[in-house]
Amino acid sequence: MPFMQNATFAVGARDAKTELLDFLAGRLAISRKKVKRILDARLVFVNGQRVWMARHRLKVGDEVEVHFPRTAAPATAPSLLYDDQDLCVANKPSGILTDGPGSLEAQLRESLGIPELCAVHRLDRDTTGCVVFAKRPAIKDALIQLFKERRVTKVYHAIALGSVRDDIREIKMPIDGEPAITHLTRLSGDRLATHLKLKIDTGRTHQIRKHLAAIGHPVLGDKQYATARLPSPVLRSVARQMLHAESVAFVHPVTGQDLRVKAVMPPDFMACLRRLKLT
Repeated sequence: MPFMQNATFAVGARDAKTELLDFLAGRLAISRKKVKRILDARLVFVNGQRVWMARHRLKVGDEVEVHFPRTAAPATAPSLLYDDQDLCVANKPSGILTDGPGSLEAQLRESLGIPELCAVHRLDRDTTGCVVFAKRPAIKDALIQLFKERRVTKVYHAIALGSVRDDIREIKMPIDGEPAITHLTRLSGDRLATHLKLKIDTGRTHQIRKHLAAIGHPVLGDKQYATARLPSPVLRSVARQMLHAESVAFVHPVTGQDLRVKAVMPPDFMACLRRLKLT
């Protein structure tokens, strides 16, 4: 998208009852198709609340904000945090899938020259941090078994909306009919947001995101589960979900040695902590 600056528009009498898609097409002077892509990316707020329905009707006095994504950084070689003849652990950036065409897995296969290299677990597109890859099928099977038996320790950091109480230490709630447990440690926080350290016993799809949303404190920047009104421009300006897989630890399936790998927090996560005065 060819826009660098965010935009804010006030809805006047002549725009009353106008549908959001038509309003933005007129104000931004772009096609309805391009506006639809912006809405589908959930980059639009009306009165501080994320809105992606094209036919949402506006009222006099509404304030419409469009938060355009920053230009993507040039592609770089994947960063390896650990590497041996059996497996590797990569530091996944945001904005890329774990596996599939053009993914982190595909990049590593090419850069390492190992066509059979395979991710043994996944992170969401916008989640950063540690991902474990097997270099051959036998290692993949052994690592997947470790995950199934919950013998892999996974630690995350998240910035959650609102003030998470210090006495909330565990979220135990099924996901898709399967048991799921998330352990929480509050590191810092105020009324706007809370910096949390999390450990998951299980690895259900979107587990941390779903669990935090269920207690009323979704991950900041989550475009799927953080649907409530955001009272601060700082909160609305966050471009992605603030979730980082800081470390993984397990017994190496070949050497038998204890292995713990850590990924430092990415710059945008640290910048968000600073803007919110959580560090």
